[in-house]
Amino acid sequence: MQTFDFAPLFRSTVGFDRLAQMLDGATNFDATANTYPPYNIERTGDNAYRITVAVAGFTEPELKLEVKEQVLTVRGEKALDTGTDTAARQFLHRGIAGRAFDRRFQLADHVEVKSAALADGLLHIDLVRNVPERLKPRQIAIGNGSPHANPVAAPTKQLQAAE
Repeated sequence: MQTFDFAPLFRSTVGFDRLAQMLDGATNFDATANTYPPYNIERTGDNAYRITVAVAGFTEPELKLEVKEQVLTVRGEKALDTGTDTAARQFLHRGIAGRAFDRRFQLADHVEVKSAALADGLLHIDLVRNVPERLKPRQIAIGNGSPHANPVAAPTKQLQAAE
């Protein structure tokens, strides 16, 4: 596997520590990592996303969603079957996995979980990017350079005239 040296990039940047960690984590990706349960990530709008996780056999109380430090964690843990009908069942083939899982998704800045719904064995998690107004692009007016156009200079002239 090829390694990359990001040191020149980070020598001239400030505050991109999290980006360095994300790049490091992406380069250390293990292709044999657990792939259960399967999931999709879709873009549903300009600032809207949806994660769909296949959770066949799980009920709503057996699923937990948590967002902590820009990481969305989806956990599933089957409740123990203590009924007599489950003890008497013999599976000839068991293809529906009901094992516990812990799936994590790294969220970008300003991405928030809007809602989650469980339908037909699929857990749909809707996300939205809410960029604060102060971070959105804005137009800056350019003055003509005359001293009367400067709002700070005008009050000082009035103060001198009053003396």
